[in-house]
Amino acid sequence: MLRDSQKHEMPTEARDLGLEDPLAESFPQTREGRLLFWIAVAFSAFQVATAAHLIDFPSQVVRAFHLGFLTVLVFPLVMAIRGAALPWRALAWIAAAAGAAVAFYQWWDFTALLMRAGDPLPRDIAFGVVALVTVFAGTWVIMGPALPIISGIFLAYCLYGEYLPAPLNHRGYDFYQVIDHMTYGTEGIYGVPIYVSSTYIFLFILFGAFLEKAGMIRLFTDISLGLVGHRRGGAAKVAVISSGLMGTISGSGVANVVTTGQFTIPLMKRFGYRAAFAGGVEATASMGGQIMPPVMGAVAFIMAETLGVEYHEVVKAAIIPAVLYFASAFWMVHLEAGKRSLMGLPKEELPSISAALRRSWYLLMPLAVLIYLLFTGYTPLFAGTVGLALTALLILGGSVALGLPSQVLRVIFWVGLGLVA
Repeated sequence: MLRDSQKHEMPTEARDLGLEDPLAESFPQTREGRLLFWIAVAFSAFQVATAAHLIDFPSQVVRAFHLGFLTVLVFPLVMAIRGAALPWRALAWIAAAAGAAVAFYQWWDFTALLMRAGDPLPRDIAFGVVALVTVFAGTWVIMGPALPIISGIFLAYCLYGEYLPAPLNHRGYDFYQVIDHMTYGTEGIYGVPIYVSSTYIFLFILFGAFLEKAGMIRLFTDISLGLVGHRRGGAAKVAVISSGLMGTISGSGVANVVTTGQFTIPLMKRFGYRAAFAGGVEATASMGGQIMPPVMGAVAFIMAETLGVEYHEVVKAAIIPAVLYFASAFWMVHLEAGKRSLMGLPKEELPSISAALRRSWYLLMPLAVLIYLLFTGYTPLFAGTVGLALTALLILGGSVALGLPSQVLRVIFWVGLGLVA
């Protein structure tokens, strides 16, 4: 079958387009890799527990632990994946420990920090400096130098802007004020982006990851192949449609390239598309996943929080632009196929849509519940938590726990859920 040719690595064309994610690879098969894996599991458990209010920490502490977990994972994992030398790995673990120490300090001294807000102690400033350094270093490791340099310029402006000529100058802020503002409270590095990341975004990413592992990628690919695989330029049209479908559960363009691109890019090349065009189609279609409802990119959640509107309002506003985006990509690959006389795949080799839906229809139910909850006024946090819980219970744990055939258990579960609702 066509799907058997998938490989678990990012396509070369995607790397050539600058879409490589240093964290996209699997955890290294070493003791260090296993340790990092279980740290990631603990991170996920912490986020789910706080979202479900099994653990009730103040928002500031949740944000601090969220950033702390990220710091602990980023430095050692990137160094391990890149095969860095031992000194660099040791330095990475030191940076990870520093990030964790900042998070624990915010939790341990939370009340006292509130009481002395605006009048920090020297140790507060020391931990604040460590927090800033680890954030800047982690951003540099993951995203390159551009964002840290730009942010550093603005940070320098806070410290030295009083020496600039009018009208660029300001009244001046001392070092303690800047560090206190940037690293304590909810207006610096623990501002709206970290708040949204530690609540909505993480849950939705986890929700999409669970569905992907449960077989949603195969379902989307089979549906796409069955719909347009046999038509002119079918391979590229499959890439567009499958990326659009993946965009409904994943708000990350890079993640979409990694998941769908490993199948669609080789398929397009096999049927006559130029390598550059195949990579471009997959990159373009996958990036559209960030504006494809209901699970959109991080900016959509930040937009809703910043504007003070419900997330489902942002979703409704994005529907038409998302459809137009993918329609234009579909039309362009159709024109390219006509220009190069590229035909589709033999229909007898393609999967049946009805068979795919009969086999995996239940995978669509958590997504349907998520959409229903979002559009009936529930918060994204609640909708994401319920969607994640349903996915875990329905797909991953039920049949093992009760020893029942999985299909029977799924029917019982959804009937019971409907009766309760």
